[in-house]
Amino acid sequence: MTKKQKKALRRIIIAAAELILVNIISRFVVLGGTPFSRLLYGIPLAALYLAIYIIIGGDILRKAFRGIINRQIFDENFLMAVATLGAFALAIYERSADYNESISVLLFYQVGEFFQSYAVGKSRKNIAQLMDIRPDYANIEKDGKLEQVSPDTVEIGTIIVVQPGEKVPLDGIIVEGSSTLNTSALTGESLPREVSANDEIISGSINLTGVLKVKTTKAFGESTVSKILELVENASSRKSKSEEFISKFARIYTPAVVYSALALAVLPPLVRLFILQTSGEWQTWIYRALTFLVISCPCALVISIPLSFFAGLGGASREGILIKGSNYLETLSKTKILVFDKTGTLTKGVFEVTGVHHNIMENKKLLEYAALAESASSHPISKSLLAAHGKEIDRSRVTNIEEISGHGITATVDGKSIAAGNAKLMQKLGIEYCDCHKVGTIIHIAIDGEYAGHIVISDVPKPNSRIAINELKKSGVEKTVMLTGDSQKVAEQVAAELGLDEVHSELLPADKVNQVEDLLANKNSNTVLAFVGDGINDAPVLSRADIGIAMGAMGSDAAIEAADVVLMDDDPLKISKAIKISRKCIGIVYQNIWFALAVKFACLALGALGIANMWLAIFADVGVMVIAVLNAIRALSVKKI
Repeated sequence: MTKKQKKALRRIIIAAAELILVNIISRFVVLGGTPFSRLLYGIPLAALYLAIYIIIGGDILRKAFRGIINRQIFDENFLMAVATLGAFALAIYERSADYNESISVLLFYQVGEFFQSYAVGKSRKNIAQLMDIRPDYANIEKDGKLEQVSPDTVEIGTIIVVQPGEKVPLDGIIVEGSSTLNTSALTGESLPREVSANDEIISGSINLTGVLKVKTTKAFGESTVSKILELVENASSRKSKSEEFISKFARIYTPAVVYSALALAVLPPLVRLFILQTSGEWQTWIYRALTFLVISCPCALVISIPLSFFAGLGGASREGILIKGSNYLETLSKTKILVFDKTGTLTKGVFEVTGVHHNIMENKKLLEYAALAESASSHPISKSLLAAHGKEIDRSRVTNIEEISGHGITATVDGKSIAAGNAKLMQKLGIEYCDCHKVGTIIHIAIDGEYAGHIVISDVPKPNSRIAINELKKSGVEKTVMLTGDSQKVAEQVAAELGLDEVHSELLPADKVNQVEDLLANKNSNTVLAFVGDGINDAPVLSRADIGIAMGAMGSDAAIEAADVVLMDDDPLKISKAIKISRKCIGIVYQNIWFALAVKFACLALGALGIANMWLAIFADVGVMVIAVLNAIRALSVKKI
């Protein structure tokens, strides 16, 4: 509990105790009939109640006065101040000495505010636990000793040392040592991850066992931990349609009920006085107007709706699902069409050479030429060729490298013209080639314009991909589509294995955008299309879809930047979890909206008719707010989803 919350709780307890004490005094002393009691009955008793009123409501009066000064009059503080001061003044005017209603309204309102503050604090605590991934320092070895420096001063390519128990301060590649890492704050995955030399590790993880030497690959500002913190910190600034509606509703609703209360206080007495020629009964109608004001306070909506979204975003973050704003959370809940990139999204993205079929030379030589030609590319296929070659590459043997998007690479190796790529490259160069009977990515090789053979490279689906597709369909996703640059044969095999509804293969990056455009054009206006990808070439599609979802661990910076939702551990199962979290959160939001409005308008009608008193008004305001806030906290609980 924060100092502010403790102070508020202490004020509530003191005011409640004093109210009980003064009521005992008024019952057993004031009503005793002695001269002392008659003396105490008037101004002194009112002063005692006024002191309690100031203790419990002083901050509300200050906020209301500040709002008037700043010309932002119509808010809940103004409503509470006018209603309770009016009720207090009526008690003095009527000499009833019944100040309990006025003070009780404030007391219960402050109890409701305390619950709201506690709920927000609990939600912020969960966010703060995520924010605790920020590293305080990085260790750099100098003259045999470790020196602690600020992570943002460490340059790319620097060797840093991460000791057991320390946070990994920067993204990098392990050059020495092995250990286990706790990545739960990043991915929501509780099982430690085993790492050793040549493994990539991301900042924000906690080193559990061995000492690691890591070569940094990103500056601190571009590292995973910085990106996560930036996403979380900025998430609350992107408002959903529900939040915007509530803000606009409050701006119109609050002045409307103030003027309605004023009309309720003035018009009926005037009608009775001048038209019906009867008593105006001003006290009765003013009391009804004050009750109307207390009932009308929109706290339940104004507080619980943003809190629901805040809790939903925090709960998702704990599970390694970063949603960049409540507007995206709301859109995600309506997802009916899921479009996937294949490589790195549904499949591991780790390609292996599974076959070398030569034509005019031996296998090793064909693989060597292919590896040399692809040596300058960072594409996963190129990396698999280099890994299969297994020898150090002499880059001086390679010149005139040209990458042809969606086709392959041409280069000069040892003075020979090498072309390595798909069937479209062979067709482009006018070279006859042989189809392969195996399913996989086929890299055709031509040397000096003559077909030399092909290499088969295969990628395998992620363990959870099929389960993820099943879960998406269970959660109400109506259509699943896969887009890939791979051959039709490979694409259809993967689609059949995973149970996808539709597949489009042999696509260039621009073709993927066109396919998404077609799907968007043919869908229902209320249907949301989400695209899931991880590569640089997926960024345009992620931006074009109604909602973009990026794989954060393996995904490129461009994809993460373009996406609206980032999955920190690349597990496709998290997609269905993200949708379920969003739907739970939106469900809570609508529950609170309908509950609060139904109770408010019902009690407003009862208040205007004189059926509702201040105690019902307290429930309509504070009771509804407490129920709505407690309901909003449920959005934090996402572990079992």
